[in-house]
Amino acid sequence: MAAWVAAVRAVAWLLLGAATWLTRGPAAAFTAASSDAGIRATCSEITLRQEVLKDGFHRDLLIKVKFGEGIEDLQRCRLLIKQYIPTGLFVDPYELASLRERNITEAMMVSENFDIEAPNYLSKESEVLIYARQDSQCIDCFQAFLPVHYRYHRPHSKDGETFTVVSNPDLLMYCDQEFPILKCWAHSEVAAPCALENEDICHWNKMKYKSVYKNVTLQVPVGLTIHTSLVCYVTLLITILCSTLILVTVFKYGHFSL
Repeated sequence: MAAWVAAVRAVAWLLLGAATWLTRGPAAAFTAASSDAGIRATCSEITLRQEVLKDGFHRDLLIKVKFGEGIEDLQRCRLLIKQYIPTGLFVDPYELASLRERNITEAMMVSENFDIEAPNYLSKESEVLIYARQDSQCIDCFQAFLPVHYRYHRPHSKDGETFTVVSNPDLLMYCDQEFPILKCWAHSEVAAPCALENEDICHWNKMKYKSVYKNVTLQVPVGLTIHTSLVCYVTLLITILCSTLILVTVFKYGHFSL
């Protein structure tokens, strides 16, 4: 009799457990799935794309940053791009000042004792801070613009070209309040000016992102060493000719008084 009662109780407990799973299991699974989907939506990736515009020795570096869909209130955040300029390129600080006055871009040099006339083999890598602006054609996008120029390179013995690699920048973000995406992709803090015309220092979040291109490679034309003698002779000849013409013109048309 006791064994029969124990068996009945065991069956009852099994039926009760099955009923509980049927009622709670799907709901719990749905809640977990919804939570995971919410996290995935909140942590949608950040994509960065670098493009080089124009031809010749004077180029424009265009940086576009796109946040994933579903991210709201980006207006509450600011984006700062820390761009590293290789030795083969330079940024003119006077040009940046002019562009700031015309409200074309907001960028400033970080490096000190910067020589824009030095060739690439005598220059050092420099840093530029660019305050990105929201793209008017894309609600989830920021973009930044920076003019760059080629430096003079040593002549080569064979190939009449060399290459300069522009690495991907550091992406810094600052928000006025807690922002979910910071918890997803921020991995360190960097001290930098809060704004271009502001001396206050803010603690920006350095963000992880996915780059469309690993690096940007620029092809730079250089001279050939076999042309050194020819270039020197032609330059000297033109200098003598032009100096002679200037002296002749001065003595012929100039008015001298003793």
